[in-house]
Amino acid sequence: MSDRTPRRPQAFRLDDPSVVVAGEDRPAPRGAVVVTPAPPSEAVEDVVVLPPAPPKTSRWGTLFWTGLGGLVSLGVGLAVTRLIEDLFTRADWLGYVGLAFAAALALACLAILAREVFGLMRLRTLNHLREQAATALAKDDRRLAETVTKELLAIADASPRLFRARTELAGHLDAIIDGADLIRLTERQLMAPLDAEATQLVSDAAKRVSVVTAVSPRAAVDLIFVLLTALGLVRRLALLYGGRPGTLGMVRLFRQVLAHLAVTGGMAAGDSLIQQVVGQGLAARLSARLGEGVVNGLLTARLGLAAIEVTRPLPFAALPAPALKDVASGLIGRDETKEP
Repeated sequence: MSDRTPRRPQAFRLDDPSVVVAGEDRPAPRGAVVVTPAPPSEAVEDVVVLPPAPPKTSRWGTLFWTGLGGLVSLGVGLAVTRLIEDLFTRADWLGYVGLAFAAALALACLAILAREVFGLMRLRTLNHLREQAATALAKDDRRLAETVTKELLAIADASPRLFRARTELAGHLDAIIDGADLIRLTERQLMAPLDAEATQLVSDAAKRVSVVTAVSPRAAVDLIFVLLTALGLVRRLALLYGGRPGTLGMVRLFRQVLAHLAVTGGMAAGDSLIQQVVGQGLAARLSARLGEGVVNGLLTARLGLAAIEVTRPLPFAALPAPALKDVASGLIGRDETKEP
């Protein structure tokens, strides 16, 4: 090796006419000092994958349902009005009884409508919070991160299980923390216990579907049970993460879950658990009914994972997303005994 001392680069000024900053479309003249601008350093950013937005209804579909709902409402209103008039013509007390029943029905309809609107607004709020959190992570926006944290604290105020987490997180709001770090701290404090409970809910639902499908004698019973279990699982996950979906909210939420499954490729054939199932030749080792039960359980688990990502108000950034092997590992028992 040479022990020659490396020569110090010669200093120069950028306003010197002999110094040229070379570019792709600007060749340097002969004899000039060429300065090549260094490429910008690639910033390490969090890669946050958000679930797809809720599918939007077309204008014609909205017009169709609006017209149909209006006609049905007018028809029901006219039928009730004629019924009350007929009751008054028979006897006054019958008319008043019918009028009281109509008032009770109208009050119940208003309460149900208000609950549906509140449920839709809450789901929209959770989706908006997830998008804001992703933006705060990408841009390191402190003000936006603080807004997201305060709204999540207000939503989690009704959950007794998060009392300690809320107290600890509220004490960090006045601290000097970057926006991205505040989102990660909020996720660790508020989402960690909810993620553990959600994973257990999905695992239990997958096991129930697997057992019932394996022992059920009718395919129709399997279909009804799987459908009811999936709807109940999605609703419980939404309630766990702060959603209050009604009937319309459940329809919208289930459509979003199915859209997320379609985008992520359904059952994720490259998953390690699926590779283990295929590699061990499950279809050759188990009976047809038991194999069908295992497959239905895996499908339910995959649906539950998609529901977690859709109903969770924060994207997975600081915490790892639950995988299929975490919620469906109990469906398949590995024979670890070695033959002599």
